Amino acid sequence: MPEEKLNLHPRNLHRNSYDFEKLISCVPDLKHYVFKNSFGNLTINFSIPKAVKLLNKALLKQFYGVQNWDIPDGNLCPPIPGRADYVHYIADLLSENRNEIPQGSSIKGLDIGTGANLVYPILAHTSYGWKMWGTDISRKSLQNAQNILQGNPEFSSKIHLKFQPDSRFIFKNVLSSEDRFAFSMCNPPFHDSEEAAIKGNLRKTKNLHKTKIHNPKLNFAGNDSELWCEGGEIAFISKMIEESAAFSSQILWFTCLVSKKENLSKLYSLLKKTNAIEIKTIDMAQGQKISRILAWTFIHQSDRKNFLD
Repeated sequence: MPEEKLNLHPRNLHRNSYDFEKLISCVPDLKHYVFKNSFGNLTINFSIPKAVKLLNKALLKQFYGVQNWDIPDGNLCPPIPGRADYVHYIADLLSENRNEIPQGSSIKGLDIGTGANLVYPILAHTSYGWKMWGTDISRKSLQNAQNILQGNPEFSSKIHLKFQPDSRFIFKNVLSSEDRFAFSMCNPPFHDSEEAAIKGNLRKTKNLHKTKIHNPKLNFAGNDSELWCEGGEIAFISKMIEESAAFSSQILWFTCLVSKKENLSKLYSLLKKTNAIEIKTIDMAQGQKISRILAWTFIHQSDRKNFLD
């Protein structure tokens, strides 16, 4: 009997162990990376980027019907189950004080830093039918995201991409005064330098192997803008919070992943200064570590239902 991953959201399609036979039938090249571990279970080496990329490709095809998904070597290859959790917790957030989860293209979401992989918009649309915008400061990443959309024509009218020309801003240049979104979401760059990103990735690799690594490489891929920024996640999210106040009537729930729990107190203090009406922290599992979603809104509870209708 497959072991159920109880730390994942109840609606997450990946709570059961991976069925590698089905996944290999979706992406035959995956078979070259699948082996039996010491417990006799099929698995892959998660420190090999090619193996993780092929697993993602198979999961997206098997569970979400995504064809021709691919990313360039060196771009961030996110774990699908953890990314799906974020989407499901947003759905819970939007369903508060309602009898059901709002679904369909009338619900619009904004993914900040969508990257080359386009995973959040894909999961949000295929899970709930939401219309999604993905923004990024990298034209190269957006071009790959566009390639994914072209390989899946059914997404063409439901997922839109927008280039952010100025890395100093998050919402400015992307939103017009008429735009309204049910939520924004973001997986921010966690590290404050390239060196810190490399060290963090090596720690992950060593944790996976539980042994000393000789001649270590960046096994967890990701380009500069995906992995680090000046000041790290605290600076990035602080900037997002400060800028969100200027778009307070256009987005119902602003949300962002927060990797470091110790950053929450500073972020809460900043949110109170911006006069956010409600602030939430949603704990969730992100692969082998615990992460959390920080969510805030400037919309009074009595007006939230009308915002979505």
